[in-house]
Amino acid sequence: MSLESLYPFLHAGAADLETLLSDVERSTAEKVAEIERLRAEVVAADAEELAECATAMAERFARGGRLLAFGNGGSRTDAAAVAALCVAPGPGWRPLPAVALAADVATLTALANDVGFDKVFARPVAAAGRPVDIALGLSTSGGSANVLNGLAAAHDRGMLTVGLAGYSGGAMAEAAAQGRLDHLFVMPSVSVHRIQEAQTTTYHVLWELVQQALRP
Repeated sequence: MSLESLYPFLHAGAADLETLLSDVERSTAEKVAEIERLRAEVVAADAEELAECATAMAERFARGGRLLAFGNGGSRTDAAAVAALCVAPGPGWRPLPAVALAADVATLTALANDVGFDKVFARPVAAAGRPVDIALGLSTSGGSANVLNGLAAAHDRGMLTVGLAGYSGGAMAEAAAQGRLDHLFVMPSVSVHRIQEAQTTTYHVLWELVQQALRP
């Protein structure tokens, strides 16, 4: 998706300030409406699944499990945000053990250089993942090979596997249909921006439901 298609008013030639500000206001309102609609769709489709997933995650945490989160690019940033949310949740919330795999740059680059970029998440999961742990893989397309391999390695080790995807789910949806992914949440949009915004909402909801499930 080009920048011009996202913000056509910036490429339409000379325009007076009032017209430009009006176009910006309209574009912003449209994007807000779009993400609100997408969030509502996800909740309507996955409310029960979100509750079941959070319960399963809480059970793992209660048994000493950890969350291993991973993704590429913006999804890597979201994986780091999930880990930080768990480890340093703020006053009144229970800290939970979690790590973002791509945060270890030395391991990431060593594996990418010596083994292959498609194994940068699978190898750490296979080396450190335990059956009591949780793997959370994020991909806007649902088809990132290294994320899929990481989730597959987690599944092989008996870990709880959770995927966040966009579009129609891609290869993640196929893995879920074949029983190789425990929980999948798809953001049904073709906009990477809206997908990532909806994924952010989804993992915050999961985190809060987990916190509620862990309360005495």
